[in-house]
Amino acid sequence: MHTPWEHRYAQRTQRMASSAIRELLKLTEKPDIISFAGGLPAPEVFPTEAFTEACQIVLKNHGAQALQYSTTEGYLPLREQICRHTERYGIQVTPDNVLITSGSQQALDLIGKVFINPGDRILVESPTYLGALQAWNAYGAEYVSVPMDKQGMNTDFLEEALRTGPKFIYVLPNFQNPTGVTLSIERRQRLIELADHYGVPIIEDDPYGQLRYEGDHLKSVVVLDDQYRNNSTNCYHGNVIYLSTFSKILAPGLRLAWVIAPPEVVRKLVQAKQGADLHTATFNQMVAHQVSKDGFLDQHVRLIRKVYSERRNVMLAAMDRSFPPQVDWTQPQGGLFLWGTLPEHLDAAEVLTAAVARKVAFVPGAPFFPNGGGLNTMRLNFSNASPENIQEGIARLGQVLSEQISQAERLAIHP
Repeated sequence: MHTPWEHRYAQRTQRMASSAIRELLKLTEKPDIISFAGGLPAPEVFPTEAFTEACQIVLKNHGAQALQYSTTEGYLPLREQICRHTERYGIQVTPDNVLITSGSQQALDLIGKVFINPGDRILVESPTYLGALQAWNAYGAEYVSVPMDKQGMNTDFLEEALRTGPKFIYVLPNFQNPTGVTLSIERRQRLIELADHYGVPIIEDDPYGQLRYEGDHLKSVVVLDDQYRNNSTNCYHGNVIYLSTFSKILAPGLRLAWVIAPPEVVRKLVQAKQGADLHTATFNQMVAHQVSKDGFLDQHVRLIRKVYSERRNVMLAAMDRSFPPQVDWTQPQGGLFLWGTLPEHLDAAEVLTAAVARKVAFVPGAPFFPNGGGLNTMRLNFSNASPENIQEGIARLGQVLSEQISQAERLAIHP
């Protein structure tokens, strides 16, 4: 049945689709399903007491300011706090380099609005973050994809992709969503060299960088780029736009993230943001600043690492016990996800149907591949389920996988 609205939608809506994960989350909200599908932080680590106290302090001492309109760039003390925080990880920036956004998803959308013309090519890892594809599809982006292995984006294939003239490179170097893998330091350096040689900027999306559970911290791409250019000022003017967020280290309901970029890029993103929402919620920014003061954030991140590290270990051990030998998976050093690869003849979407019947869920990997493929892949989240539920859920999923593989092998012998 046609509605009077159908012919009124803008052409760009033809490229819009619902997120496969968001749709799946509706299915997995049933209380009896053990879900490894979402990328949800564990609610039990949300610092609710600290937030209660911070809200009271902000309203008591700065109520009029907190409830008023604010500047588009963001609450200055919070931007200054982000500058101090990033300095500890090796990058010198000033508040002129920082824009506060309503979650990283808004940052991705603003980047699309500012940089992407219909038909522009974007160079991405394959697989890559589904939310970025969703943000940029609306602006008519096309994708050039570079395959990944257990060291991250395979830079041996990068130069050929760069010759297609992409508008920018999008990369998630730390504990990538969806695979959980980390881009090696050698490949980070190669990425910067090639991007510089071909004059292509880099978008570095780093929501999980502080959630490392083992191994040494690797310098971020924006830091390595700054060093590559021998920048002697404390204001970043390089080739990288860096994104990070409070969603994974405080709470996603705040919808607070930040962009670090050269000042001229920040100014252009500010203009785009003014047309979108004027500014990110003043109250949320002031509360986040209050909560993060006096070393609380460092202490809280240590708690998150402890909880998630245990859950990751429980999931990996359970997979070793329960998964059939034909299934392979990544061993993430941090973040929220790991990635499974099934035998090539299996379709993870069909496996999911059988898994949901056994009250366990995951995300099939195909939607993360911008140019198709990945039908036999799956993403598993370990941060949101309790250790007991992880063990039970992986046992159920292992049984489903064994049955699906046996059934497929029988069909191959007796088609």
